[in-house]
Amino acid sequence: MKHLIVVAGATASGKTSLAIRLAKHFKTVIISADSRQFYREMNIGTAKPTPDELAEAKHYFIDNLSIHDEYSVGQYERDTIALLEKLYQNHDVVIMAGGSGLFIQAVCEGLDKFPDVPESTRAALIDAFEKDGIEPLQQELQVADPDYYATVDTQNAHRLIRALEIFRTTGKPYSSFLTAKKANRAFSPIKIALNWERSVLYDRINLRVDLMLEAGLEAEAKSLLPNQHLNSLQTVGYQELFDFFNKKIDQKEAIRLIKRNSRRYAKRQLTWLRRSGDIHFFEPSNQNKIVDFLEKKITN
Repeated sequence: MKHLIVVAGATASGKTSLAIRLAKHFKTVIISADSRQFYREMNIGTAKPTPDELAEAKHYFIDNLSIHDEYSVGQYERDTIALLEKLYQNHDVVIMAGGSGLFIQAVCEGLDKFPDVPESTRAALIDAFEKDGIEPLQQELQVADPDYYATVDTQNAHRLIRALEIFRTTGKPYSSFLTAKKANRAFSPIKIALNWERSVLYDRINLRVDLMLEAGLEAEAKSLLPNQHLNSLQTVGYQELFDFFNKKIDQKEAIRLIKRNSRRYAKRQLTWLRRSGDIHFFEPSNQNKIVDFLEKKITN
């Protein structure tokens, strides 16, 4: 039996370092399941593995796209399954690491076919967004589909519109099309996550934002400002700085919002993890216990 060890978890929880340790232990490779790390032009704000970390273990799906490329979760599912078929020719275990719950779910369980959406429905949502902003979309999705709301990046208008157009067309939550029937996979997933105290995790997030700013996040975001309309840039850490550059808010408020929105995103990630029911949580201080657990799961 082939195994896929999924290192999931909230932003700033230590997924990268744990995944590298596991990849070295099992002498294998890492597949990124972070939908923001795909893009070459987004580096500081996506907390990509450093060059030193990338040198410690082979990574896939990092810097493989441009922000100008359209890329869906369905494409990621197909690309990852095809890659796993090749990797399993030489490895019994592969590591997947990332916080994009929908992308992890797509690989482990598959995606159902989505219904066609009338152009008028999509147009109405886009018009509403352009007129009233993102908050009404967030509020509608939170009521219509709390399960998907718990995992989606709520600053990404494109994904909110996609979920709402499905809901408005069918009357069914977008998330219901993700869980109706699990796909047969030629591997067995084992999902783990680090269980930080909420206050400690939030401190880690705030510190990470400070370090990103010291590393040049503002300059990186400014270089991307001409492309601020792209779907790939509708995400925390960039949208707030775009608002600052566009004189909607001041710099201090932009930084406050990056930290707040990052914490909110982490909270939604944790909600998704706990609802999934198949995540094994471990204390961050005892990674030897994680290795022992995985060894037993794989050999049994």
